[in-house]
Amino acid sequence: MDAKVTWQEGMRFVGGGPSGHPVAMDAGRESGGSDTAPRPTELLLVALGGCMGMDVVSILGKMRTPPRSLEIAVTAERAPDHPKAFRKARVLVRAEGVPEGNLRQAAQLSRDRYCSVGNSLSAEVTVEVEARP
Repeated sequence: MDAKVTWQEGMRFVGGGPSGHPVAMDAGRESGGSDTAPRPTELLLVALGGCMGMDVVSILGKMRTPPRSLEIAVTAERAPDHPKAFRKARVLVRAEGVPEGNLRQAAQLSRDRYCSVGNSLSAEVTVEVEARP
């Protein structure tokens, strides 16, 4: 897989991959940017949540217990010194209309086996679930 990132101006970049959809990135004003787009590190957490969410929806569908709603909340801890890498990430998977056991199994399968984003991180990733009837 290939991706390309092109500098626009200041600290603003636009990247894209094989899907052809552009993704803008920028730094905050305190770092010389214009604050016009998410930071690359934000996108990494969003990618983790999106990857796990897609896995969970797919797995729950195969279990014949599709969710009525699904939300992924990602909280990460970063090192205080540069490169300020993520050390830990907590992923909370909230769903409605899914048995808690199925939700837990789907989330664990995503974390341990299927989510390429999470498995590409060197951070410890923990997963919690909340199922509502």
